[in-house]
Amino acid sequence: MERSDQVLFYVGTYSSEEKESLFLCALNLDGGEMRILAGTKGIENPSYLALNEAGTILYAVSEKDAGEIHAYSVDHDTKALISLGGRSTGGGSPCYVSISQKEDYVFVSNYSGGNVNVFPVNSDGSLQKMSSQVRHTGQGIREDRQDAPHPHSIIPDSSGERVMVCDLGLDQIIFYSMEGGLLTTHREVNLPPGSGPRHLALHPSGKWVYVVNELNNTVTVFTNDDTFGNLNILQHIPTLPEHYIAGSDDTAADIHISSCGRFLYASNRGHDSIVLFTIDDSSGLLTASDWQTSGGRDPRNFAIFNNIMLVANQNSSTITSYTIDADNGRLIPTGNELGVSAPVCIKFL
Repeated sequence: MERSDQVLFYVGTYSSEEKESLFLCALNLDGGEMRILAGTKGIENPSYLALNEAGTILYAVSEKDAGEIHAYSVDHDTKALISLGGRSTGGGSPCYVSISQKEDYVFVSNYSGGNVNVFPVNSDGSLQKMSSQVRHTGQGIREDRQDAPHPHSIIPDSSGERVMVCDLGLDQIIFYSMEGGLLTTHREVNLPPGSGPRHLALHPSGKWVYVVNELNNTVTVFTNDDTFGNLNILQHIPTLPEHYIAGSDDTAADIHISSCGRFLYASNRGHDSIVLFTIDDSSGLLTASDWQTSGGRDPRNFAIFNNIMLVANQNSSTITSYTIDADNGRLIPTGNELGVSAPVCIKFL
């Protein structure tokens, strides 16, 4: 299965458990062509995925009213997924999963449930019963999207001692301390009302944290204080071009930093683009450099492997590939796309 001219990746989609909803795919590193190798049934709406460091265990949320988190072992030879079972998340519409630095816990955020969870991990990668659950309270200023808490992502901070939760409904990033599988509130960081923080990215240097805000189409830049578990705002910058008039369909979605730490990318739904920011290496501040069409409709998620980016366009059911210019970070379309029904998450193996 392993070849020097290709890399494998998994795709999570919106689909019923009776149909194939998780896909193993291959990317040609030379030309950017993609193909589907295998599909997995038995999980509804696996909308977000996480792989362990060794690429031997995959976790997938099942985004439905009675949310679940599923674990899979990855076959050594074929890379097919073998179910290790699932657990209830105790909330609705789980939309994010991440793994602790020591890979002994899995974290899940429930968008409509308003709660975040911790699951201890067994030696084989399967999940134990939930060890901690915290339910958020409150609301934001937008009645259409912020009538209740909406935790949208949960990620370990760079210290490994805490996790950070972006709550779209509360306009907050909430720090939790983690000890013995239990979450306790450490600190709340407020964003401007109506921002809708969704996902975040940690700079490789550990100095800065970048948050993409879904509702007001911005990226917020923070200095990262690992010692005290705190973030301090440095900058808010739009993800859309200056003269573009945003409509109700325009929402920012995903955010990633290149491995070199020089470039940051964010996806714009509605505008259907990937914005490129250059990162100042001394201050961490962003400058918008380019916008590249996503090649489809509603780019919910994207992933970077070396000098290649794959973009999951949910509502056109396509994944498009790009090469990344090493000098300026600009995206160059390869002209290749892969047809996958409602792709919403890509993870490279």
